[in-house]
Amino acid sequence: MSVRPAWEVRADGSVARWYEVRLAFPDGARVDALAVARGDSVSVEDVRAEPALSLDDLAVLADWFEGPLFAACGLGPGPDGEGGGSHRARPAWPRGVAGRRLVAEEYRAAQERGTDPVLAVMHATGHSRRTCLRLIGQARDAGFLTPRRARR
Repeated sequence: MSVRPAWEVRADGSVARWYEVRLAFPDGARVDALAVARGDSVSVEDVRAEPALSLDDLAVLADWFEGPLFAACGLGPGPDGEGGGSHRARPAWPRGVAGRRLVAEEYRAAQERGTDPVLAVMHATGHSRRTCLRLIGQARDAGFLTPRRARR
């Protein structure tokens, strides 16, 4: 992920700074955004994605942008630890059955694309390979994926 200053406008004693934000993925997908910082707030003005984002993906996008964008704008948490919202390294992944279902969907989508399904789950969840293998096993046990080998 990269955040670069684009331009700055000074008017009536206030400053507005625009930033170009790019989130690139190993499979070639990317998200470009234009964000503006005014005072102590940041807003995203334009988002372009290749391939297009669903509404759910767009909602999660803020969690991905938040930390690096606030850091580039100088709007990190204050001395009391507040200001700037939650700063997670990755968006929250649902737990339980919903999480297992999403793991299975990501796994199957990667298989259909012909890419490594474990890496796809790692990328989607932000977890380590070991954790993703455990999540995939749980999705298999829950019946969302076919068994790995025939039982005797």
